[in-house]
Amino acid sequence: MANTTNTIDHATLSHVIESGALRSAEVVGFPGGWGIVVKYGTSECTLSARRGSVRMFRRFETVVAYLKGLGVVRYQVNAEGYDPHSLTSARARPDAAARMRGAFDAASHDQWFRDQVNAAIAEANDPAAQWVSDEAAQARWRSRREALDEAVRSGDAH
Repeated sequence: MANTTNTIDHATLSHVIESGALRSAEVVGFPGGWGIVVKYGTSECTLSARRGSVRMFRRFETVVAYLKGLGVVRYQVNAEGYDPHSLTSARARPDAAARMRGAFDAASHDQWFRDQVNAAIAEANDPAAQWVSDEAAQARWRSRREALDEAVRSGDAH
């Protein structure tokens, strides 16, 4: 990449472009993809990702779309450090399938749970719903427990 240690994030770059302070942009190739170096005022900065590292674009078309979306249609390209052979396994993510499966399962369970809650609320709000008092429920379970205790004492529990 370029010999610059200064970085600029997307939001700041957008403000620089909107204010008309951008002097130039350069798309720089390096092993694994492309980066963007911008010059404004007396500064030269590399576009950074959210976590502060240099933002890497694996495909040149993505860089073009990104810059065009910001309104930058003229820029230089430096492909000297670009190595297309290093793209094959530069960003392998074997855990992505498992992570996506987990996210799908969680979303599926969340939807099932919400459906259950909505069905219970609808049933409770139904005017024809029959309510059982706590005393009646306690008495019913007490008689069931007593019957089970008696079956265990007599050796007839299966």
